[in-house]
Amino acid sequence: MTREEKFMHEAVLAGLEGIHTNQGGPFGCVVVKDDEIVGRGCNRVLASTDPTAHAEVEAIREACKNLGSFQLTGCELYTTCEPCPMCLGAIYWARPDKVYYACDKNDAAEAGFDDSFIYAEIDKPHHHRKIAMQPMNKEEAQELFGAWKNKNNKTLY
Repeated sequence: MTREEKFMHEAVLAGLEGIHTNQGGPFGCVVVKDDEIVGRGCNRVLASTDPTAHAEVEAIREACKNLGSFQLTGCELYTTCEPCPMCLGAIYWARPDKVYYACDKNDAAEAGFDDSFIYAEIDKPHHHRKIAMQPMNKEEAQELFGAWKNKNNKTLY
């Protein structure tokens, strides 16, 4: 078994744990740094009643906490399925060096986890999306960006 296969196996075990304990769907993930697992997660959507509690997000949160950093530079992420749009966004914000995945989005769709509608919604103009999106109070909210730009001791991320 290769190093990569070993860590993917750990991601599968995390997903199985989630299934067997009724936490959520069939997804598992581990974050690895220097050949050590620093974050582990399974889908916990049902257990936590949190739609963002996907395996990748759970593993990223744990890894960042364990490493004391909001970035995962120098890390690899092993996930049992190609990341959904939300998890992909979280992965890009966390900035690991590499992502390994087992199943793809077609496998997930076949198992009842089809996120193709989200990809389609992203491409639509705001006023054509299934969930109404109404812009408002832009001028007031822009003050936040001004405050951030003028903040002297900010940490960029």
